[in-house]
Amino acid sequence: MQYVSTRGSAPALDFEGATLAGLASDGGLFVPAEWPQFSHADIAAMRGLPYAELATRIIAPFVGDSLTDDELRALCAEAYGRFAHAAVTPLKQLDEQQWLLELFHGPTLAFKDVALQLLGLLFETFLTRREDHLTIVGATSGDTGSAAIDAVAGREKIDIFMLHPKGRVSDVQRRQMTTVRAPNVHNIAIEGSFDDAQAMVKRMFRDEALTGRFHIGAVNSINWARLVAQVVYYFAAALQLGAPERKVAFSVPTGNFGDVFAGHVAARMGLPIERLIVATNVNDILHRALSDGDYSQGTVTPTAAPSMDIQVSSNFERLLFDVGGRDGLAMAEQMAGFEASKAMRLTNAQRDGAGALFSSCRTDANEMARAMRWACDAGGEIVDPHTAIGLHAAREAGVDAAIPVVTLATAHPAKFPDAVERATGMRPSLPSRIGDLFSREEAFTELSGDYDAVAAFVAERATPVA
Repeated sequence: MQYVSTRGSAPALDFEGATLAGLASDGGLFVPAEWPQFSHADIAAMRGLPYAELATRIIAPFVGDSLTDDELRALCAEAYGRFAHAAVTPLKQLDEQQWLLELFHGPTLAFKDVALQLLGLLFETFLTRREDHLTIVGATSGDTGSAAIDAVAGREKIDIFMLHPKGRVSDVQRRQMTTVRAPNVHNIAIEGSFDDAQAMVKRMFRDEALTGRFHIGAVNSINWARLVAQVVYYFAAALQLGAPERKVAFSVPTGNFGDVFAGHVAARMGLPIERLIVATNVNDILHRALSDGDYSQGTVTPTAAPSMDIQVSSNFERLLFDVGGRDGLAMAEQMAGFEASKAMRLTNAQRDGAGALFSSCRTDANEMARAMRWACDAGGEIVDPHTAIGLHAAREAGVDAAIPVVTLATAHPAKFPDAVERATGMRPSLPSRIGDLFSREEAFTELSGDYDAVAAFVAERATPVA
């Protein structure tokens, strides 16, 4: 399996190379040169498999010769053995049509664990093989940081520098990052938004003063290996609800577009998905892009769903490339225009290609709160703000009543106790396994939004490549 850049001029890499590179050298994102295909019979044969075995079956075609099936199986078993629920990603029914797919049973209570627990093991395997060292630089709007840090803390061949926007993540999200005390972990709180932090990370991948001294890698969903691990739970949910004989729709709380793009990948592989509903909050660049072709950046509005407070969704480029004809040079030109003007129009091919599977919905604060109350009153479930946004979109989507709609429950409600309590009157408590979080000492560095200051901080503390 070879991976090509969405911008057309970087060399193709195998799975190992794409995993360790993260971002392509031309600034694009890696995608498979072709999509693996599962037949109806192949998918039917996956029913009833334990999650780790299902993950092995789904991910194996993307790995190619980089790992044997037995090596991949062992890594999946180790990654998903840390989850608090035997099903790893269990389904909960709310009413006749609406379902929740709980993705928060990993060590940091968010869906990012499903991918990052495996990615940390992949990094360690590939770095040991190469006798190499990796400097991970990442930006987080809340959950990626804690999940990535948990996955790589204490690993000898990895340093991790995680940027988060100061004051714009929840107390639980921040503490899950800043209370991890390991010599290879560096937390940085920057002035500005998640988009500012993400722009810094992307710039580091192009900064020869850094890339010439350090092997820079990514854990954000720009990393293909992280994204492919998320494809698995679409298959897991659909199989439980009758696939491949029955179609399923998914509503996905969406910020950086990686989670919902994994659904697109599942559909490309043959999973019968009726629709992918992109659920946004008032930071609605994706809703505007999908509904009328307007991908123009606005000002980030802080909300009770901070992981979605994004105006530049990196993985959207992958979709535009795939549905727009896979013309890398045209994609590079289009993205260069966007980066210069902060605005672009989708082409007709991109709009039509996306519209074949995707719809979208914008949710404001009142609609989010009503969805939280509905889940509690009608289904007996307490959901976090991000999941509530997905649930509102699911109920507004008008999907045929015969087709189940699965909302991805992306975070445990206790990560956002104030917002949940305001909406429902109930304050969720943290699971006992992390119940001492607020008694742990924090450690992080506050830096301005100046790129040079952040780059210098990384350069002073990272391990150079020999």
